[in-house]
Amino acid sequence: MNKLILAIVIIALYGCSPAQIKTTDATFKPSVYSSQALQSASVHQTRHHSVLRLNNDDEFNDIAQQENLFPRIARYIKQGIASWYGPGFHGKKTATGEIFDMYAMTAAHKTLPIPSYARVTNLENHRSIIVRINDRGPFVGNREMDLSYAAAKNLDLQQDGTGAIEIKAISSSQALPQLQKIAATQEQSVYLQVGSFGSAKKAMKLKNKITAYNLPEPDIRSSTYKKATLYKVQMGPINSSEKAKQLSQQLAEIGITDTQFVTESKQSESSRATM
Repeated sequence: MNKLILAIVIIALYGCSPAQIKTTDATFKPSVYSSQALQSASVHQTRHHSVLRLNNDDEFNDIAQQENLFPRIARYIKQGIASWYGPGFHGKKTATGEIFDMYAMTAAHKTLPIPSYARVTNLENHRSIIVRINDRGPFVGNREMDLSYAAAKNLDLQQDGTGAIEIKAISSSQALPQLQKIAATQEQSVYLQVGSFGSAKKAMKLKNKITAYNLPEPDIRSSTYKKATLYKVQMGPINSSEKAKQLSQQLAEIGITDTQFVTESKQSESSRATM
């Protein structure tokens, strides 16, 4: 009888042993971890697919082609302070790799795509211009944009150095008719600039490349500030959006895609450089 009681006690103690409790606890922990892991994986998967949707190449490119701007930038409007830069940078490379011309209607911006176009309005006198974003900056204080000397002068900001402006991003198709309207009031024409160089030989090389493909022969216009001379290869004048689109497509087929619309004085057309 005593032996039977002893056996029952031993069995009961074995059933409550720490080893068994530990085993049960160890079995429970993985099940909790697995649940958390599945939840984490689900969140990660959702975020992953969200990123893929936002960066869907086909959809993204379709919208970008329509506006020639990133979709989130197409409705960009912002007000702030603009400054301008000129002599110290004239003849040097911009963020696009092209040569900075202080007499061209360009601007630097921190985030807008380069190259792209924007309409800039002086909030004090309500003058508006179209600039091409081809550089990064400004990186001083709370300024929103750095204008070229010519752009600042057209807005009547060059004297004070800074001024309150509004920036509206626009597509190249929107830029052309607005440029033509502005040019008409200033005795100017709109041209398609296909290159800007600090070397006359490089400008001539590009001109020869274009004419070799039986495209309209470009002109080379030079501008000099102090000892820096720029040679700008231009085609035009551009009188219609259809002509501009056709010309841009023809140039793209031979690898020339970094083009921009520029306004030039009609009176100075005879001064185009010949080499």
